[in-house]
Amino acid sequence: MKHKVIPVLVIVALIILLGCGYVAKIFYDKYSYSNERADVESYFGIEDENDVPIILQNAKSDLHARIIDGVYYMTFDDVQEYLNDRFYYGQEDAILVYTTPSAIITAGIGQSSVTSTDGTTDELGYPAAVLYEDTLYVAMDYVMQYTNFTYTAYTSPNHISMYTEFGQEVRATLKKDTKLRLRGGVKSEILEDLSKGDGVVILNQYDDWSEVVSSDAYIGYVENKFLENIQTVDLLEASNYTEPEYTSISIDGKVNMVWHSIGGSAGNSTLSSAIANATGLNVISPTWFQLCDNEGGIVSFAGQDYVNIAHNNGLMVWAALDNFNNSFYYSGEGNTATVLRSAASRANLISNLINEVNTYGIDGINVDLEFTGSSLEDIIADGGEDYIEFIRELSIACRANGTVLSVDIPVPMNNSFFHRKELGVVCDYVVIMAYDEHYDGSEAGSVASISYVESGIKNTLDYVPASKLVNGIPFYTRIWFTASDGTVSSQAGGMEWANNYIDTNGIEMNWDQETCQYYGSLSRSDGVLVEIWLEDAESIAAKLSVMDVNGCAGVAEWQLGYETSDIWTVIENYVNN
Repeated sequence: MKHKVIPVLVIVALIILLGCGYVAKIFYDKYSYSNERADVESYFGIEDENDVPIILQNAKSDLHARIIDGVYYMTFDDVQEYLNDRFYYGQEDAILVYTTPSAIITAGIGQSSVTSTDGTTDELGYPAAVLYEDTLYVAMDYVMQYTNFTYTAYTSPNHISMYTEFGQEVRATLKKDTKLRLRGGVKSEILEDLSKGDGVVILNQYDDWSEVVSSDAYIGYVENKFLENIQTVDLLEASNYTEPEYTSISIDGKVNMVWHSIGGSAGNSTLSSAIANATGLNVISPTWFQLCDNEGGIVSFAGQDYVNIAHNNGLMVWAALDNFNNSFYYSGEGNTATVLRSAASRANLISNLINEVNTYGIDGINVDLEFTGSSLEDIIADGGEDYIEFIRELSIACRANGTVLSVDIPVPMNNSFFHRKELGVVCDYVVIMAYDEHYDGSEAGSVASISYVESGIKNTLDYVPASKLVNGIPFYTRIWFTASDGTVSSQAGGMEWANNYIDTNGIEMNWDQETCQYYGSLSRSDGVLVEIWLEDAESIAAKLSVMDVNGCAGVAEWQLGYETSDIWTVIENYVNN
């Protein structure tokens, strides 16, 4: 009987052993650490041997640099979006341009020498910018000369750690050797080996694992039990670059500027009579300068007597450069987009303007470049880069000359190509033309309703400081005619003209609270509906109140001669408030 029991016990023991082994295997499979390693090139998203993915602010990004002849480059578009949008690509001249408050710095594409308008030349030892497969790339070390960012490049595999913002981060050290894993969990693939004493940046902490960044910019997970000395530290700005100061000219008190449409040299003689009732006025902007060719030439109606009269009446003269009174434009000459895309044409235009300023003792330049037709298509296509580069370069000349630079732009409305934020930096004043809400060719409506003015100011203040923002108001009214077939036409004229039309036709005017204007209509016997949203002292007062609440730097009026005399008292009260 004893001999029969032994085999049974052996079998039972074997079954137990096998069971324990199976349980042990399950336990081992579940709780043991995986030794499988991740494909780090796939992890970083490396596309070829010269492709360099960028870890931005301790996060994987879609940004990639490229190694070209041993130098790290980023695409021009990425440089503008993520590092510094003041770089300008002059495709017409094959140049990369950077402007400071005092100089224009130019590098030829594919060239290692960099020249400045201050007379210096710098030899980089590498091209500042190159074309690679029809894409412009800019050397990161060159960008760093003008931008506060840092980067560290790693190899095997290629990747870069980059910081463009410098605040605080949570750091820790490792208690012992461990593995950085792709995900939290012992079975996750290994990204790299970490050693005792290594530092990591903690991004997120969970119950058992923390998401961290290793010292060579791998982002993965380690167990919390291996972390010690956890502390929040300042992420110091390691770049040697210091942002230069853009100085600005500010007049005492609020700006009260009126545009004076000259129409030619003979118009200068109208100044004395035109400003006879204009109390509180401190700036006048005559429409003196117009483009006349595609090389930056101008027609000038400037006159010394005009400047003398203005100065004797306590007025600064900010002469206007515009392109909407330009007959040369329609003949194919003086095309704004053509002039602005060429470095030589921009320089010639700026030189011509400053020469006029110095010849006549002009106090400032007011730029009113408006875009229609092919010029609008061009400025939209290039994102307004040629336009803003011209303003930057003009600002350098004005700053050096002590000349006030103001720029006229429309209210924000699908027109970001005006680069309002940059205008608010490089210009002394930014004037928003808060009118033409409804214009010839649109549906009937107010030229400048109170909501249009208010939203225009507030939306511009997102980019331009109030101390530089001047709001433009209309001295004109548009009378609308809607025919029975729905055809809409209009006529525009000054306040007295509009009042005469209302009186002659017996139109009853009633205050419209929605627009803060008097509104009137008339149904003519021929089936035409006549409508008027009137600009007068009360509508202007409402606009000035909105400007006052928002702390605007002043007011500009289009145009001198269109106003009734009572307007000036209303504006003077605003200016002196």
